[in-house]
Amino acid sequence: MSNLKMKEAALIYLDRSGGLQKFIDDCKYYNDSKQSYAVYRFNILINSSDVVELDAELGNYILHQPLKAAQVFQSVCFIAVKTLLLIGQLQTETQINIVLKLTHLPSLPSYSLNFCEFPLDYTSQRFYIMQGIVIAMTTVTKYTQGARFLCSDEACPLSKGFQYIRVHVPGATESATVRNDFFCNLCSSSLQEDRKFRVLGDKQIVEIITAEALHAFQGYSNTQPFRFQSLTVFLRDESVNKMNIGNEYKIIGIPTCVKALQNSVCIEANSITFCNPKVPSGISDNFRCLLSLTSSSCWKFTAILANIFASHIVPPGTYNLLKLCLLMSLVQTSDCNKELGDCLDILIVTSDSLLVDRLLNFSINLVPRGIRHPVSTEIFPTLSRNNYGTGAVSIQAGSALLAKGGICFIGELAAHKKDKLDQLQSVMESRNITVYIPGKKFGDDINQQMSFPIQCSFWSFVDMDSSSKKNMQKTNTLIGQMDCSLIPANLVEAFGLLINCNESSPCHPFLPAVQHTLKKAIDPEGPLYLASKQFTTEDFEKLLAFAKNLNVEFNLEAERMIHGYYLASRRIRTDSICGSKLSASALKYLVSLSEAHARLNLRKKVHKEDVLIAALLFETSLTLKYGAAVFSIAPNAVFPFELYNEEYLEQRDIYLTQCQQQLLQFISTYGPGTAIFTSDE
Repeated sequence: MSNLKMKEAALIYLDRSGGLQKFIDDCKYYNDSKQSYAVYRFNILINSSDVVELDAELGNYILHQPLKAAQVFQSVCFIAVKTLLLIGQLQTETQINIVLKLTHLPSLPSYSLNFCEFPLDYTSQRFYIMQGIVIAMTTVTKYTQGARFLCSDEACPLSKGFQYIRVHVPGATESATVRNDFFCNLCSSSLQEDRKFRVLGDKQIVEIITAEALHAFQGYSNTQPFRFQSLTVFLRDESVNKMNIGNEYKIIGIPTCVKALQNSVCIEANSITFCNPKVPSGISDNFRCLLSLTSSSCWKFTAILANIFASHIVPPGTYNLLKLCLLMSLVQTSDCNKELGDCLDILIVTSDSLLVDRLLNFSINLVPRGIRHPVSTEIFPTLSRNNYGTGAVSIQAGSALLAKGGICFIGELAAHKKDKLDQLQSVMESRNITVYIPGKKFGDDINQQMSFPIQCSFWSFVDMDSSSKKNMQKTNTLIGQMDCSLIPANLVEAFGLLINCNESSPCHPFLPAVQHTLKKAIDPEGPLYLASKQFTTEDFEKLLAFAKNLNVEFNLEAERMIHGYYLASRRIRTDSICGSKLSASALKYLVSLSEAHARLNLRKKVHKEDVLIAALLFETSLTLKYGAAVFSIAPNAVFPFELYNEEYLEQRDIYLTQCQQQLLQFISTYGPGTAIFTSDE
């Protein structure tokens, strides 16, 4: 295809796609400006499918030789400017800098760049699409977008005008655009830059990893320091600050080899889109059948879920309270790019840390962003020097930002130092972390700070079984209160739920766990229970993925009840010295618990039955922290009976109905009178 026909096809595409009108509008901005320009930069949006349909050869040129394709559009745009008299100051074609922005690439394997496959093609200088999670990013710095050079010999005709214009091309370093060893093509004299016409742009460097790498280390506990092998992506101009740490993106870009401390393959980003995960259309047939059989009750389905959950780790019927809380926390995770305001943090006090650790480790593997924090790394973002000599500071994610929208399991609290626990408490209260960047340390004149929202739930446990801790425990003076003197009081308060799993608690039956361990030792691979065959791990993954994407809302009755319980509890747990023991976040946790129970029931409406479970869980946690109050409940109120058959489920429903009446009586007695039953409240 001749160059002329290629230009004709490019002009037709610009006209049909609306790109020509946008180009004319951009030219008007430059023409009306009083500023003098050496380089005029234009972004042209390219839909590769439309171009290929219009002219296959031009489409192939754009996809496989983008730098040369940009020159074709550059020539077309220059002719349009001169013909239509769009920019009076424009003198030469080289002054026009065309950037082709692709909307997408063909859905073919040859256009996909997989981090896990080697060798990576970085020599063809063509577009690829890749997908990855951001684990680090730098602050924004400047780079030379374009520069004007003049011949140093004043007698040379090229010592004036705009013949020597250099612009940045994908993969080029700063020295490729601006340096002092360029020579005149006419007289061979050295070229000098006209600095007043230098054009600067914004640049940012991010590091991404494939989601498969994150999943490979999901639940992996390692005391040795390690770091993910990442791919570096250069963002420029419009793409700067469009990527956030912890998010997953699809990136169209051109691979290139950059020489820094060592040669490394990098990506020059062309376009960026946020990855919207696929939402499952439903649940497994077994769970659908179970949901249908238990539809007459708002409590049976979740009770059975908790009973059979993780049956290969703990026998059914044990740790039901803990397993229910874990499932409720898991359905409050989110795959979408939105703020996670309804997270559920869980702190477990146990005398069997090995079993609890296994249970939590298994649970975080059921969601895409379940992160097991390695003790050798940092929970929150840290600073390091950038390896590409840009003078920018690199901000490393840390486990909390990598767990965005998911769960960050930080292991045992005792494994962390006091300053880290203080930082954890501060972050859990504010759901935000601020990173301070000292200017002097990183070669800058001013100090900077960057804030990141923490959008994950934290899980942790405390092992009360060590002899040193036993000797330090104090005698409780309040009924139902647990000795939490080993944990900072403010940190205990920061966790929304405190769960007791020791030998004296109802959720820790000793004999079934021993029998389960012995059976597992005799036949490690064999299924121990029928529930393990009927409801597999994949079924639970599908259930959680479907449930957490349900948009739930409160009905009026549930909203009145949750407000009434909060206000009544705040009133009875207030003293004249310390004020209220209920923090401002208590209502948020109650709302989150209610929503979680509704989601776990696969309902889009939160009913008063969901609020009851939330109130019982929250009251159990409050009793462990501060002792029993007027609304006194049993430690095993949520699971008062061992669930063996339908009869026990019916008994549990009757018991919970009685608890609901007690809750309403408590609200009417200690709440703010009839105000809780008005729409204003």
